[in-house]
Amino acid sequence: MSKERARRREAREQEAAVTEAARASSAERRERSDARRRSPRSPRLPRRARPTGILAARRRRQLGGLAAGLLALNALVWLTFPDWPMRMMVLIVSLLVAPVLHTMLFRR
Repeated sequence: MSKERARRREAREQEAAVTEAARASSAERRERSDARRRSPRSPRLPRRARPTGILAARRRRQLGGLAAGLLALNALVWLTFPDWPMRMMVLIVSLLVAPVLHTMLFRR
């Protein structure tokens, strides 16, 4: 009977040692990750929270619509005109005019 108890105790201790080793490894990984995050020279920049709310959604929708319109215009020019200077000119002009169009179309 005592040999059986000794074997069970040994199995429990072995299982506890494996569990403790896994827990220590996990804690060490977490500490290293936290230290990297706290480091002033962290390679990852902190994520900025995306603005929420009605105004932010409207602004995203407006910018998306304007970008889709300019993309459609550039695609139409790309398919219509075979010469590269015209394609590049329309692309550059659309990039320069985009902020002006946004201001004129979606005035506050």
